[in-house]
Amino acid sequence: MKAVVLRGARQLAVESVPDPAPGEGELVLRVEACGICGSDLSLYERGLLPPGSVLGHEFCGEVMEGAAGFRAGERVCALPALSCGRCRRCRSGLGAYCEKQRTLGMGSAPGAFAEYVAVAAHECVRLREGLGPAHGALVEPLAVALHAVRVGRVRRADYCLVFGAGPIGLGAVLWARHFGAREVVVCERVPARRKLAEAFGATLTATPEELERALALALPQPPSVVIEAVGAPGLIQRALDCVRFRGRVVVTGVCFEPDTIQPLPALTREATIQFAFAYEKDDFQYAIDALAAGRVDPLAMVTGRRALEEIPAAFAEAAARGDGCKILYVA
Repeated sequence: MKAVVLRGARQLAVESVPDPAPGEGELVLRVEACGICGSDLSLYERGLLPPGSVLGHEFCGEVMEGAAGFRAGERVCALPALSCGRCRRCRSGLGAYCEKQRTLGMGSAPGAFAEYVAVAAHECVRLREGLGPAHGALVEPLAVALHAVRVGRVRRADYCLVFGAGPIGLGAVLWARHFGAREVVVCERVPARRKLAEAFGATLTATPEELERALALALPQPPSVVIEAVGAPGLIQRALDCVRFRGRVVVTGVCFEPDTIQPLPALTREATIQFAFAYEKDDFQYAIDALAAGRVDPLAMVTGRRALEEIPAAFAEAAARGDGCKILYVA
């Protein structure tokens, strides 16, 4: 089969590699679509994975051969974890946190920027009728954002602040509105992404320099929930500076550099800080059900669709420009 192979920092190539051979409890999917994630871009720019790695963990596909309760031809998403399926975490739907798991697209197992990918059958969730490949590829980032909003316990009376209007930040806006947040302010540097955030339901958007004024204009009190979805040094501190007394800060942005905070603002506000890394299997199912029912519509975040042969150029473009949102490989 063909796959996009990482050979070093900023070095991707489409190559012929062996077809995946499913292990016990695994399925092989024909990949329908796979999204470029911000963490994919970081790994690509830094060359942090072993040469020969195949990226891609936001995907959907068609089951090639029936097994483990799935039929050939069924369309599924999968948590990108080859988890054991037997430990307490796996039995609780927490396969993404299994201590024995290998993560697809992160060097330990091949990802889905390929024609086929092997997945754990017990981590698969069926796509509902009427959902296309783009919907399926967006389930994983939607699940990340849903998990962050659930961790932040966003409810109808909440005033929210979201740092970042990439796919996770936009998903956080969608879910915060879905759960009834009264107002949602988004802090984002890129004008095109600010416009998307407004389309997704943000009350007001602002650059980092405009944030204090925007919060005063949009909210009658400091935000009760702040979601950090960028992963840049200094933003956890900025979130703590913004959150109200006994508010909640949820950190879901992946920062690859050391960061420091001044604890005093958090102490005086008795703020809660929680890190939200991935998701539970139920987050996938909830996202699929909400998409099928039309309760959330994330397709506007897709700013490009590419063939497999075009993915190396798409990575270079995304790394250089930084003003797009979600580029998909669509088979």
